Amino acid sequence: MILRSLGTTGLQIPPLVFGGNVFGWTIDEKQSFSLLDALLERGLTAIDTADVYSAWVAGNKGGESETIIGKWLASRPGSREKITLFTKVGADLGEPGKKGLSARWIEKAVEDSLRRLQTDVIDLYFSHWPDSETPYEETLGAYDKLLKAGKIRAIGASNLNAEQLAQSLKAADDHGLPRYQVLQPEYNLYDRESFEGELQALTQRENIGVVTYYSLASGFLSGKYRREKDLGQSQRGEGIAKYLNPRGFAIVDALETVAANHNVKPAEVALAWLISRPGVTAPIASATKLSHIDGFVSAISLNLSADEIALLTQAGA
Repeated sequence: MILRSLGTTGLQIPPLVFGGNVFGWTIDEKQSFSLLDALLERGLTAIDTADVYSAWVAGNKGGESETIIGKWLASRPGSREKITLFTKVGADLGEPGKKGLSARWIEKAVEDSLRRLQTDVIDLYFSHWPDSETPYEETLGAYDKLLKAGKIRAIGASNLNAEQLAQSLKAADDHGLPRYQVLQPEYNLYDRESFEGELQALTQRENIGVVTYYSLASGFLSGKYRREKDLGQSQRGEGIAKYLNPRGFAIVDALETVAANHNVKPAEVALAWLISRPGVTAPIASATKLSHIDGFVSAISLNLSADEIALLTQAGA
């Protein structure tokens, strides 16, 4: 597996990161273990999760994904050294005080995540959402302590816009604190406005790694969803309805054209397009079947021509 450098973290990761939001949500522990085994066998060794996954499911309270990953790591001797593990802090866990990026909560939340993940260190720890009530220097100061204690290896931020990311970098420099080294933005062939332009340029200028989420637009870019009645195929169907419009269909048409050229699936083309984008280190993508993971391997090896990239880019411009 070809590896890419992730910003200034010193971490080397495959060109695709597995999204662990499905663990404890759309797949159970047994199936999760099967997928994790398959990922490791295929060299897809970067896994992204969060403390809040999957609190939105009835009966869950958050931490389910981390717990499943931890059980898998514990049951597979030697696997931890092969896995690059991302998790996040800051989302609302639904209990008083269990949200945000205060030093108090980060210090508690990281211990909870380490316990659930059954590991001594988190490779990349993300601020999940901006927290307007906590100064950047407080959050970064908390991360500084965790870095020095060896509990985390690198830090990142998710969902920051260009202004917020620039402010965080300035706060780090002004106070002699660690900078965010990785950004996790929403970005795919349809959802491009929030990343392309100023934010993308900033990450490239500052050598900030980029791992994108919703890389397949909640599954819309698989091409399976053409009508309202198709939405029932997935538990994520409600989030896909917004893509059922002329622009969305133009993108899917372009994906299907390119996919036919290579005898692959539209989702693989959508991921290959992301892998080729300036400044993107790796898209994050989830799977519920072994065939999806084989599709990820195919996407990594797929070489799109300049004309094909232009066709896809223009379809969603």
